[in-house]
Amino acid sequence: MFKILFILFLIVPLVEITILIEIGKVVGAAYTIMLVIGTAVLGAALLRQQGLSTLMKVQTNMDQGNLPATELIEGLMLLVAGALLLTPGFFTDIFGFLVLIPALRHHIAQTFLINFIQSRINTQKTDSGNIIEGEHWESDSK
Repeated sequence: MFKILFILFLIVPLVEITILIEIGKVVGAAYTIMLVIGTAVLGAALLRQQGLSTLMKVQTNMDQGNLPATELIEGLMLLVAGALLLTPGFFTDIFGFLVLIPALRHHIAQTFLINFIQSRINTQKTDSGNIIEGEHWESDSK
């Protein structure tokens, strides 16, 4: 897991810098900076709208007595999308904007939830045979 994070923290900034340089060569530095700021502002506005919508879904499910598991995962995804959108660059913005598509976000959240539940069920099945019963007590002698 740490190897993957290390590679991401190394590669993503290099990709961002490369893309920014290439776009800057085509449209100029000032327009590139305006594009980066514009995507951040647009992303923040869309994120606010999607976040409020997801919060309303959570409240509706809770009012109906249902567990809003998918919506909570979607909320976490929106939090990550916000970080990606506020990070200067176009590469991270692509992933941030993809998370803002409600149907895609819902599909990813449901898939994650199903896989998580299935892995927990499989873990419980394999762990059930490893239970050893016994007794333990403290001795007064030292």
